[in-house]
Amino acid sequence: MTELEQIVINALEDLKAKDIVEIDVANLTEIMDKLVIASGTSSRHVKSLAQNVASEAKAAGFMPLGMEGETQGEWVLVDFGDIVVHVMTPATRSFYDLEKLWSEAPRTRLNQTDEP
Repeated sequence: MTELEQIVINALEDLKAKDIVEIDVANLTEIMDKLVIASGTSSRHVKSLAQNVASEAKAAGFMPLGMEGETQGEWVLVDFGDIVVHVMTPATRSFYDLEKLWSEAPRTRLNQTDEP
């Protein structure tokens, strides 16, 4: 696991993200190497998680290329180039089902909860 990956995971875990999954898409696309997908319990939680990821990464010298979705907070994307972080509410995550979209890619479930 790279330093940035560890920072991202720690930032999500620090604020109690749900069902963190890392998907290795390096062999399926040239756009990025890894997707990190996590759920927040509410739009406010989703926004806080994404902000924590960006803040912790910046503090370590990794600048996000962009962030999208902070206004609504249903799905916030933090783009680091090689790693793209998706933080979503459970309903949004279920609806878009990115894990199924990238079903051929190896994945690591980093934490799991019984909650939806």
